[in-house]
Amino acid sequence: MKQAIAKFLTQPKDRKVAVGLALLGSVTPLSGVHKFYVGQPVWGVVYILLWSTPIPQIACAIEAVWYLLQDFDSFQARFGLTKAPASDQAIAAVQQTAAIAEALRELEKLRVEGLITEYEFEQKRRQLLS
Repeated sequence: MKQAIAKFLTQPKDRKVAVGLALLGSVTPLSGVHKFYVGQPVWGVVYILLWSTPIPQIACAIEAVWYLLQDFDSFQARFGLTKAPASDQAIAAVQQTAAIAEALRELEKLRVEGLITEYEFEQKRRQLLS
């Protein structure tokens, strides 16, 4: 079951289906179904909780128009994949941050042990963080 949900959430979404579901929600009490489809289940629940008011129907109509006006690339960028694979650049940034944090811990250790002065610590810290 979890694999099926994960597979559904990571598949590209079809803009026409999202528009159809949003239009369906604007004329029936099924407001919020399109939010589940585009990977926003929290908003889907909010729409369902507000079913007795006209707010979800109006929002569905507005979102249907919004989805129609978006081009394919911008729709896919926003709703296509809810979990994008990590890029090499993001991984490198995390590794660099970890290396800086480790260097700062070592500097702090040297400062506490009295091997470098407060001034030297602050200079090295600023150099690492810039």
